[in-house]
Amino acid sequence: MSDKAGAVAAWESLFRAQVTVMRALNADFPSGELSFNEYDVCFNLSRQPDRRARMRDLTEHLLLTQPSVSRLVDRLVARGLVEKCPDTADARGVVVRLTALGYSLYRSVAVRHAATIADVVGGALTDDELATLERLTDKLRHGVPASLTRQSTTAPQSDPCR
Repeated sequence: MSDKAGAVAAWESLFRAQVTVMRALNADFPSGELSFNEYDVCFNLSRQPDRRARMRDLTEHLLLTQPSVSRLVDRLVARGLVEKCPDTADARGVVVRLTALGYSLYRSVAVRHAATIADVVGGALTDDELATLERLTDKLRHGVPASLTRQSTTAPQSDPCR
């Protein structure tokens, strides 16, 4: 098998596995309080310093278009789960911050969602295979040339969302 054919076969296998796993996770997602996409926003914000990020940086972490992310964030703002503030470092930008209520709801859903992830992913692979999968996917993600991805920056250290 050529390098190109091997890369294509590996990608197709990874993509099909991702689709199958995502369908299983979506089917068992505890969606009473948060949709899967709302959860993804809260998850990504929870991993940022001070649980906040510039809107453009948040969008880079999601598989949604910028207008879709804006509408989604607006719905979360209306529910008091996140807040939007002007970016003091860039007057054109917006900083999104996960509120205490949003973080609490996210954590509640995350605990239940993690159980499904453990069943679906952990149930199919051994501990060693899980560690190998994590190393390989991290290597793949970090191996993508920067010229093919948008660069992310961190939110400013001082903003009115504090």
